[in-house]
Amino acid sequence: MTIFPRIPAWLLLSATIFIAACGPSPESTGPVFTDTWVRAIPPGMKMTAGFGVLSNPELAAIEITSFTSPSFGDVSFHRTELVDGIAKMREVPALSIAAGATVMLEPGAYHLMFMMPTEEIQPGQVIVVEMIATDGRSFSFDMPVVRR
Repeated sequence: MTIFPRIPAWLLLSATIFIAACGPSPESTGPVFTDTWVRAIPPGMKMTAGFGVLSNPELAAIEITSFTSPSFGDVSFHRTELVDGIAKMREVPALSIAAGATVMLEPGAYHLMFMMPTEEIQPGQVIVVEMIATDGRSFSFDMPVVRR
């Protein structure tokens, strides 16, 4: 004895597949930014740097092209590289993160440059940074200020 004796099995299977397909699709999570920190600004300085681990758990690459923070007039993405034995910072116009990949932001390598603070930046504060992708999505992250 079946539960639905008059409905063919192929129709039940088709209806189940259709209902499952009409359900909500998984939402895009965007990048994940962990182990974040911003170096405390010494007196008289007008810039600092931010670090952390930026991961892309999505199934497609993501490209970040803009960085902002209400605590700073300008935020940009940089990379430190050795040129003739001298460390130089170079602005990187966009950060592309492959699906499933991780980018380390650390001293002497990739990092965020925070310039022109709009307020006094002290250890213990939390700086909000917004990252905007080429597809228009925006991602906001908290970064604690620490003295290192």
